Amino acid sequence: MRSNPIDSFKVKVSDLKFIGRNLQRPECILAEPDGTLWAADARGGVTKILPDGTQQTMTQSSDLRFSKSDDLASRFTQGTLPNGLAFAENGDILISNFGTDLLEVMTRDGKTRTLYDNIEGKPVGKVNFVLRDSKNRIWITISTKTKNWAAAFRPETNDGYIAIVDKDGIRAVAEGFRFTNEIRFDAKEEYLYIAETTGRRISRMRVHPDGTLSDREVFGPPDLGPGGFPDGIAFDSYGNLWGTLIYGEKIFALTPEGEPRIILDDGKPEAIARLESNFFSGRVTFDDMLACASSAAPWMASVTFGGPDLKTVYIGTLKGNRIPYFTSPIAGLPMVHWKKR
Repeated sequence: MRSNPIDSFKVKVSDLKFIGRNLQRPECILAEPDGTLWAADARGGVTKILPDGTQQTMTQSSDLRFSKSDDLASRFTQGTLPNGLAFAENGDILISNFGTDLLEVMTRDGKTRTLYDNIEGKPVGKVNFVLRDSKNRIWITISTKTKNWAAAFRPETNDGYIAIVDKDGIRAVAEGFRFTNEIRFDAKEEYLYIAETTGRRISRMRVHPDGTLSDREVFGPPDLGPGGFPDGIAFDSYGNLWGTLIYGEKIFALTPEGEPRIILDDGKPEAIARLESNFFSGRVTFDDMLACASSAAPWMASVTFGGPDLKTVYIGTLKGNRIPYFTSPIAGLPMVHWKKR
């Protein structure tokens, strides 16, 4: 096998460039082949950013908007909070709404409808991420069934789960995760990789033709180390799984063998140590989380490969108002919407 392109690859904060302005909680970013970006926006929709920097915010056709409270914590727990994004087969935008607990779909001019608000008559829970596979099935992660997600940010809480939407409707296919966050398929869609934020690990499960999952195992280290709370993940074309540590303020990667690499580190060691101490003792507060935020890419939440060669890495953040990016030595794994256009 050829040498791994990321073995000696490091990014410094000074290497980062930026696109976008005045964004609100651009947690998830979708990239199109022509260079257009779509970022989740807490004003209740998405912001479209063209390659020349021109941008337009499209809010959902809904009365719900982001919280205007002076309490910063409420801005991340109340109102509509578009979180994960995926393109539907027709180009509409699938939205996992972390504030309304709904799986939604929005046309590119803002018309929105709810796809699912329950599973077998029960509330869905905190819908975090949405992903479409090559069979046009929709996969969603639910971080917790607790309404206030911050109350579930504990090491012992394991009520996260994964659901699938196919021709038979919506159903849960795996459960017992510690704050289920982003998920990704490998190149052949043989395994589904799962970021467990409060589990501080990446898990994976074998994917069967009928959409069932089995053979759950930890991929990589059982604990991702200081600040090891994974949020977003994405594969490159070599097979490395890239990801963000949201409170560690790091971009990491796991090689195909599961070996960890740190690509970017903008963490605050003292704040991270305090957060971890309080997390493991069950006393973590929102202030502990806030104290970890860096200045360049505060609360790193996702990585998206884009650009014409898929070598531009965009960083989604929860507290930033613009999108940092840098150049990777290897292209990302094309997503379903990229392959078909």
